[in-house]
Amino acid sequence: MLNDADVEKFRVSVRGELIGPNDEKYESAREVYNAMIDKRPRLILRCSDVADVIAAVNFARENGLLLAIRGGGHNGAGLGVCDDGLVIDLSRMKGVRVDPMSRTVRVEGGASWGDVDHATHAFGLAVPSGIISTTGVGGLTLGGGHGYLARKYGLTIDNLVEADVVLADGRLVTASDKKNEDLFWAIRGGGGNFGVVTSFLFRAHPVKTVYAGPVLWSVDRSAEVMQWYREFMPMASEDLFGFFAFMNVPPGPPFPEHLHTKTMCGVVWCYTGPLENADQVFRPILNFGAPDFALVGPMPFPALQGLFDAIMPPGLQWYWKGDFVRELSDAAIAEHLKHGSKLPTLLSTMHLYPVDGAVNRVGKNDTAFSHRDSKWSMVIAGIDPDPVNNERIATWARDYWSALHPYSAGGAYVNFMMEEGQDRVKATYRDNYERLVAAKRKWDPANLFRVNQNIKPTLT
Repeated sequence: MLNDADVEKFRVSVRGELIGPNDEKYESAREVYNAMIDKRPRLILRCSDVADVIAAVNFARENGLLLAIRGGGHNGAGLGVCDDGLVIDLSRMKGVRVDPMSRTVRVEGGASWGDVDHATHAFGLAVPSGIISTTGVGGLTLGGGHGYLARKYGLTIDNLVEADVVLADGRLVTASDKKNEDLFWAIRGGGGNFGVVTSFLFRAHPVKTVYAGPVLWSVDRSAEVMQWYREFMPMASEDLFGFFAFMNVPPGPPFPEHLHTKTMCGVVWCYTGPLENADQVFRPILNFGAPDFALVGPMPFPALQGLFDAIMPPGLQWYWKGDFVRELSDAAIAEHLKHGSKLPTLLSTMHLYPVDGAVNRVGKNDTAFSHRDSKWSMVIAGIDPDPVNNERIATWARDYWSALHPYSAGGAYVNFMMEEGQDRVKATYRDNYERLVAAKRKWDPANLFRVNQNIKPTLT
């Protein structure tokens, strides 16, 4: 039990802002991206620096407090916040420093990918990340990180050079392929199980202007589009990335009025190759099946990264389900049509992200992220602004997932999982799980960092 003296002693030991339930900022400070999450921590520390993080870890351990780590707050299951415990909020630690000579980027643990894109774009560089710029760097990276650049440059973790980590005992260590190699292996896909990452060092790549945008077809064309997509995408140049989606058309520009709110299928494309070749690359795409809408062209990479930010702002209700997929069979496509054509709300969607190319060239045991033989990562997302529809969107997502799970690789991208139990965690890491348990036993034997897709320090 904490007393006021303990809290006050902690408060004066840090430079960041310590927020409790009686503070004016408490309600906004405890909010995360998914408004379906409603947790009430005992304390929230908005850390100013690494010293604050160390103090917070020590305070939680010494006082037996449940500890949650918040970066961008985007986690679908709301694992950046907890009830009755301490939240280490890194959102003030947003520094980004680009070294254009070495093509590396040093990023603090509270930065968003929008922060990184803004900094790197000035040098004609980019780091592989996701598809929404408000996503936190820390959470996406520690889960693996896939998005528009994955086929060409790999996962985010494949571009991680080193990380500074505050451990459960309060020590700050650096993890790389030369220092604390087992920790470096574990944090590349093992989530926040091993400590608080206060900074990341990434390799960046020459990406500035891309040729990108959506191509949409009527939902009654979904079967032929998916069949074409499953054949076309794996054979395409790794300069080309496209994720398939079921979606309802947003009611506004740039979409024509006759398509507003209409359920459609489509692919959102990103081409990073020479712009003079773009017309040739997109010719078979635009010639397939007479699309109902196509808006592709050159754009700055940060513009593509922020394309969905306004459509998917913080504060919506979310229910996620995911799986990795090795092949897209006709039987699976039939189930996709059954459920994907019946989106329960305007914002609900299903995405299939390609995770082949450079992702597949890393060995399944080289990082904690084990699904190197999968071709797609699927996410089914029930989304709506109104809590009254929570059960509706969750039921649709669960039913959709249940129908497709028999056709999956058995595990999911940890960043697309709700709180789904230990069997799902084990299925995600497969034969890397025991090695992760060994790393957990070494680096966090008391399981202080357990508000996550948890890897326990014992196999039983």
